[in-house]
Amino acid sequence: MNPLFERSVYVSRRDRLAEAVGHGIAVFLGNHEAPMNYPDNTYNFRQDSDFLYFFGLSVADIAAVIDFDARKSMIFGNDFGIDDVIWMGDQPTVASLAEKVGVSETHPFAMLADFIQQARQQGRKVHFTPPYRGDNQILLANLTGINVNTIRDEVSLELIKGIVTLRSAKEQCEIDEMDKACEIGVRMHTAVMRRCHEGESERELAGLAEGIALSFGNGISFPVILSQHGETLHNHAHDGILKAGNMLLMDAGAEGLMNYCSDYTRTMPVNGKFTTKQQEIYEIVLKANLDAIDAARPGLYNKELHRLSCEVIAQGLKDLGLMKGDVKEAVELGAHALFMVHGLGHQIGLDVHDMEGLGQIHVGYDETVRPSKIFGWASLRMARELKPGFVVSIEPGIYFIPHLIDIWKKERKFESFINYDVVDKYRDFGGIRIEDDLLITETGHRVLGPHLPKTVGELAEIIG
Repeated sequence: MNPLFERSVYVSRRDRLAEAVGHGIAVFLGNHEAPMNYPDNTYNFRQDSDFLYFFGLSVADIAAVIDFDARKSMIFGNDFGIDDVIWMGDQPTVASLAEKVGVSETHPFAMLADFIQQARQQGRKVHFTPPYRGDNQILLANLTGINVNTIRDEVSLELIKGIVTLRSAKEQCEIDEMDKACEIGVRMHTAVMRRCHEGESERELAGLAEGIALSFGNGISFPVILSQHGETLHNHAHDGILKAGNMLLMDAGAEGLMNYCSDYTRTMPVNGKFTTKQQEIYEIVLKANLDAIDAARPGLYNKELHRLSCEVIAQGLKDLGLMKGDVKEAVELGAHALFMVHGLGHQIGLDVHDMEGLGQIHVGYDETVRPSKIFGWASLRMARELKPGFVVSIEPGIYFIPHLIDIWKKERKFESFINYDVVDKYRDFGGIRIEDDLLITETGHRVLGPHLPKTVGELAEIIG
């Protein structure tokens, strides 16, 4: 049985969602076991995050309904039979599990279809969120009678907005769990730092990090990114051997025992010492990271934190001769995006990119701020106003991507802001990213978890 918060936490969340949506019923499908290579050999089970948020139970093959009109909740699932007990040992009943999260009404899973069909016949709104797994997309289509190919067109915007509002502002019990996930993340990164030496295998280091995540929590919060080619943003290849003079970028986090996530990135010099060129670029990224953290506070739009970090990067690159012209204008127009191609960060919570399965437009934007179509700016996942309880990643970077450099240079793009002759000298540089997890408080901010080394001196000391 997975750990749970006090039942009042789940009851309160469901009550607040009912107040936000107000009418109809909301259907929450739990996840099912997913076979790896044949039916009985499955991946580690991971419950749907919305189901966890409102019902807490990390159990396969159950579903739940919140009746907003009647102000009650129901869980649908089947008790285990003797065959299950033989293989898995004694198992709790659905009713006993439901009681732990404040739900008194349970039914066999087969009754869910009848309940939904009855609601539709009565003209009641059936709310659901976008299904992201094929089995639940098919199940939801069968339950509602909506064509499987158009089911995602029928999702409830009211429900999505209600969930985003609730899940964005973390409760103290959630913050406590995220601190624990960050503690595991720091263990992962510091263990790799201590072995960041010439001759080490990327595969072994990635396995070391993943093993720590499994030892202290539920495993990694996303597949480990660990590579000496940091210019590839999501580089999951681990087939290299560490070489002196290279940098190792590791982007990895943990999922704690209650499924809350952490997400860190560190870029470290093999054998502990940067070259002069590497240190110059590293210090720019570090300043962008620290300045954005220092400026973070409630009421500030995350778009402005992104702008601040990009201006720090553009100014630093101008000081080194890679960029030129007016820094603010260069960033506004997107010239900096040759080097900083992504946004500053995203929300973190039960998902490492929290709630983005509900539609990133609803999570990172609102009526007051809308996405840009400018390259670089368009990749900003989180732009909306920061509020107390939000947890966001702060992850600026500088990357030298040869194919992108070639395209822009051929198109003579932003020649008034970019010195391509100087940039060409950095073609084989790689990439640097530094990421921390930041809680927005009533008065400012707090970096979650223990301190993870990131200054040049700290990295040199821990790598040795």
